[in-house]
Amino acid sequence: MCKHLEGGEIRRLGKRFRKLDLDGSGSLRVDDFMSLPELQQNPLVRRIIDIFDTDGNGEIDFIEFIRGVSQFSVRGNQQQKLNFAFRVYDVDKDGFISNGELFQVLKAMVGSNLQDAALQQAVDKTILGADRDGDGRISFHEFCTIVGELDFTKKMVVDV
Repeated sequence: MCKHLEGGEIRRLGKRFRKLDLDGSGSLRVDDFMSLPELQQNPLVRRIIDIFDTDGNGEIDFIEFIRGVSQFSVRGNQQQKLNFAFRVYDVDKDGFISNGELFQVLKAMVGSNLQDAALQQAVDKTILGADRDGDGRISFHEFCTIVGELDFTKKMVVDV
């Protein structure tokens, strides 16, 4: 099912999945995830769910759950983690992070702690600094060039 997980890990994730599946439907919705106190305050939980939901039906089945979580396994590779992080910002799934998308995701993260004008300045500066080909948006390659230097993928690990 997933090369980054072993049988015992898949069984444990199966138990977690069934616990989250509040209505026993065999799929998870946003409300199921939001039942976890540690996710209730996470401003990116909806983006993460959207990324896990590969068929776009608004729900996460067990296969999508396993594939999504496996990216955060200790054995998950850096490229997968970078791809996942990129997809958090690529809201319209066109393969690029636009100024508007970066603003939207960062706004969700900072809430009212930063005025929109200051946030927009930060977004503009980020786009200018990362946009190597001058097209006004950030490609996956450009994202990896900037973010890959930060080595944050080592922190993108979940104990399964």
